[in-house]
Amino acid sequence: MIDQNATNRPLDIVKILVVLALLFAVADLPYFYYQLLRWIVCGTAAYSAYQAYEKQKTVWMWIFISLAILFNPIAPIYFTRAIWQFLDVGTAVVFCVSLFIERPKLIR
Repeated sequence: MIDQNATNRPLDIVKILVVLALLFAVADLPYFYYQLLRWIVCGTAAYSAYQAYEKQKTVWMWIFISLAILFNPIAPIYFTRAIWQFLDVGTAVVFCVSLFIERPKLIR
């Protein structure tokens, strides 16, 4: 039997790194950082949407699809810096919450 926690660990580590990168983005950084952040967040959100689809977690699937669209680096959506800071923190919260909500229940 495959340990479900073991199969999610790599994605969990990536999500934690994404949370840190999003929170770090509130600082005044070079434009390249924000371009790279779009690629990383979009890819992680897209893969998380796929994982949510596989687990039949429809709400999480749509949340991650929305984040992938929002951070899409190929067809970017433009906002002011203040709005992006709000979105970065909000997205970090979503990824952080997903780490705890998507945990399988422990059976005693």
